[in-house]
Amino acid sequence: MTASLAAVDTSPNDLGSRGAARRRVLALASAEIRLLLRNRTAVVSSLLGPGLLLGSIAAIAVSNGIALDGADFIAKAIGISLIMVAYYNLVTTFVARREELVLQRMRTGELTDREILLGTAVPTLVVTMLQILVVGIGVVALGRWSAPVDVVLPLVALLGGGALMVVLAAVSTSFTRTVEAAQFTTLPLVLAATLFSGLLVPLSGFPETAAQVFRFLPLTPVIELIRLGLAGETWNGHAVDTAGAWAAAPLPLAVLAGWVVLGALVARRVFRWAPRR
Repeated sequence: MTASLAAVDTSPNDLGSRGAARRRVLALASAEIRLLLRNRTAVVSSLLGPGLLLGSIAAIAVSNGIALDGADFIAKAIGISLIMVAYYNLVTTFVARREELVLQRMRTGELTDREILLGTAVPTLVVTMLQILVVGIGVVALGRWSAPVDVVLPLVALLGGGALMVVLAAVSTSFTRTVEAAQFTTLPLVLAATLFSGLLVPLSGFPETAAQVFRFLPLTPVIELIRLGLAGETWNGHAVDTAGAWAAAPLPLAVLAGWVVLGALVARRVFRWAPRR
């Protein structure tokens, strides 16, 4: 016990440095939020875009006599918000800050590289979480909410999905020269995530071999974990209880963790802090 306690560094200097790091990240995040609020076009598109898409999905379901499933709708909201708000907006934000030499100037100060990326990403992640919260409130108001099978798995999926979008966006900036080019460079991941992750089309609707391959795409484990926790449903449509959900969770948890680690390692090598000249 004594040895284990001695291994934990709780010195005042260490605690002070952590506090200083938090203050730096919060200061940068607050500046980024102010910049975001000044850009009305970005605010409106971030808030209304995914909402309109989800509303269209709900309208199509109702018009075809399909009952709106609250858990499925929230899963769609999380996936769409992560890929179309968090990922896309983070790519454009990182590229814009790089081309304006903001990232390069920030590196000359006390901020570490990790703090710069985190502080820059916070406003987009906050907007993403707010969208998901609004959809959840709407589902409850419509009376379509049902108690989740497990609350931990969706929370892990949401946090892991947010981290994944940050590192994937950082990687994508390496081959995105301008903000305008982001609509093309992000398209492959957006299409793969929306079409083959179980987001819009359940994996059970694909041939089993193809579905097994799609389970290893970046967004698929996020959707799989959310459905396990909220609806108690596996990737192939089998109903499970809490124990069954956790029994089915190791693979998507490992895939999600693998993508986050791989994305972080690649981003560290390829992320560009200054524009190409």
